[in-house]
Amino acid sequence: MRHVAALAGVGVKTVSRVINGEPNVTPETIAKVKAAAEQLNYEPDLHAGNLRRGDGKTKTLGLLVGSVANPFSGALHRAVEDALLERGIAVFASSLDDDPSRERTLVSAFLRRRVDGLILTPVAKSQSFLLPEQSHGTPLVFVDREPVGIEADAVVSDNINGAAAATRHLLEAGHRHIAYLGDRHSIQTARDRKTGFLNEIGKAGIATSEIVVVDDLESEDAAHVAAMSVLSAKSPPTAIFSSQNLVTIGVIRALRQLGMESHTALVGFDDFSLADLLVPGVTVVAQSPDRIGALAAERILARLDGDTQPERTYVIPTELVQRGSGEIRPRARPGRAG
Repeated sequence: MRHVAALAGVGVKTVSRVINGEPNVTPETIAKVKAAAEQLNYEPDLHAGNLRRGDGKTKTLGLLVGSVANPFSGALHRAVEDALLERGIAVFASSLDDDPSRERTLVSAFLRRRVDGLILTPVAKSQSFLLPEQSHGTPLVFVDREPVGIEADAVVSDNINGAAAATRHLLEAGHRHIAYLGDRHSIQTARDRKTGFLNEIGKAGIATSEIVVVDDLESEDAAHVAAMSVLSAKSPPTAIFSSQNLVTIGVIRALRQLGMESHTALVGFDDFSLADLLVPGVTVVAQSPDRIGALAAERILARLDGDTQPERTYVIPTELVQRGSGEIRPRARPGRAG
């Protein structure tokens, strides 16, 4: 804090007031202090504040998930809470809304509240800004996606092989004209699932001109619009692989709106509520957010208890759940025999 004060040309008490959001500080001073803090990669020292407690712990943990609108995040959150409740640790949770600009802001907010550790889904291009905090001993565990710019424990799904299994399933049903509808390409999981899809397409000897790829679908509504366009084409695909559950829901709405749900195959990545009650039931590559959350909680507790084993990535297998939509066989196209 003294270094920040010196660089900003203000007193240490002024820096403290700015960091803690206290009133009666001019906007110009706030800007100078924040610029100096950013230049020095300064975060308030939660450990110094915690010296008032005998063990230096606050019995709280920060959880940052991609989006609370996604059922995957909700299930992961519940699993983390259940595991930490047994140790009397409260969970502060927030949604990043898959917005990189929110990641550092929310992480800083949690650290100012002196959480004992962080479980987070990385969104920004790099998480190297957490290196100083990690060097202070704050345990970090990443979920759903692996971090960049920092070595830390991570718990993720087997995205590439899961997507490959879904694509292989459609190919084995006889489909050759398959469309891919995917999440934001900037997200690691979306890139991995697309890789798994394209790998299987290539192994089947199918030219890329025979498939349709639509990326960067950020919402159910965007997926619905894209699916309507793809399915309304002169030569629509006989099958669709959707790489995320909200994208899958958008595709289902389009299929039903066009009356194509009974003869266009669909496999979605990640399960969702009521998928088994639709007609046909939706075939999915099911993740295990409960297992991911439980293992992430296990790792953060181990680190809090002094575990010093090397950081590693834990990969949780996925499962292809067949319910009907992914087993629809292709119909002969007009003008083609058979």
